[in-house]
Order: sequence, then C-alpha cells, then structure tokens
Amino acid sequence: MSSTADAIKTVPLTADVYDYVLAQAEPPTPVQERLIARTRALGGPAAMRVPHEQAVLLTLLARLTDARDIVEVGTFTGYSTLALAEGLAPGGRVLACDVSTEWTSIAREAWHEAGVQDRIDLRVAPALDTIRALPAEPLIDLVFLDADKPGYIAYWDELVPRVRPGGLLLADNVLYGGDAVRTDAEGNGLAIREFNAHVRADDRVESVLLPIADGLTLARKR
Repeated sequence: MSSTADAIKTVPLTADVYDYVLAQAEPPTPVQERLIARTRALGGPAAMRVPHEQAVLLTLLARLTDARDIVEVGTFTGYSTLALAEGLAPGGRVLACDVSTEWTSIAREAWHEAGVQDRIDLRVAPALDTIRALPAEPLIDLVFLDADKPGYIAYWDELVPRVRPGGLLLADNVLYGGDAVRTDAEGNGLAIREFNAHVRADDRVESVLLPIADGLTLARKR
C-alpha cells in the first residue's frame, strides 16, 4: 500500500507543534515534576524516561481497560510505573520488572511520595525469570515493554499467552530513532526491526504502531 495518500494527513512534529501537543495533556503533578528533574540530573540515561504525554496515555489506557493486573518490563526511575499505577482499578497492582537497584531506588521514593507504593510490586531480577514464574493462565490486563531491545521477542512470547482476551500489550521504542526502518539496521535497531515483524506476524493479536515519542506499539489480545 502506498503511503502517499495518507501522508498528507500527517503533521510534521516541529518544536511548536510538540509544545502544543504536550499542552493538551494533563500537566505533570508536583511529584512527576520532581521525578522528571531528578531523572534529568542523571545525564545520558535520562533519555530512557517516557515523555510526559506518553505517561498520560499509559494512565488513560489502564483506566480504559479497567486494569487490575499490569506487568511492566523495564522500570528505570519509575515514571511510567507511576503513570500505570495511577490508572489502576481499585485493588489492582503493577508488577514492575527491572535489574537496577540504583535507578529503582529513585522510583521507590517517587512512588512513596505519590502514595501509590502499595500498588506496585517491584521485582529486581531478570525479567524473564519473573515472568516465567507467573501463572500460565491469561490473567494480565495490560503489559508495557520498555527494557532491553534484544529481549523484546522473548518477553512478548512469554506474556501474550498470559494476557486475557481483550487485554493490551504496549511496546516502547519501536521506531528506535528511525533505525527500525533501515534494512541494514544493527544492534538494538535490528532487534526492534525483528520484533516489529514478529508482532505483525502474530495472529494472536491485532496491533498498530503509533508515532508517539520513539514509537509505541499497541496490541489487543484476540
């Protein structure tokens, strides 16, 4: 299918347009503002934090699915986790998987300050080990993948059977700075390109890749 017809509807994301988009989202809370500032102070790794408008979308999707059981793979300093926890149905929980005690210590402080720490079960361990220890039954309402890119396919294949019909799987960085488009992609770009092809070929889900931030795949379990 040619992209020419629909490209005319796509607005280039200039700085002014992005500022306008951001202004249409719910503004950051004081806790979120402090977490943004503390994460930014880390320097280069700060780029791993999801942008605020994406966090607002995560909260909204959690609410739309009435999510009570969420699995997040890749927590970093906890901005996305906080957003997901804010969208949980009463009595729900976010199972947050990460391998860094340093970065998740920042997350824990923010969650406590926001009053959502009791909704988050942080597991500092290899995510595949944590996922494989979960019940095999399809009980999960929502998944958010934002961890090591070569691991995406393995995480996906472990989690899809555990997501309930109608549940959502989200995967971040699926454009990977544009590298996913390149046929000569290497490293993380190649891993994402292979993951995207894997998702498109997976008849257990219906999916779309959204050009928000660095690309976000949204898939619904059939």
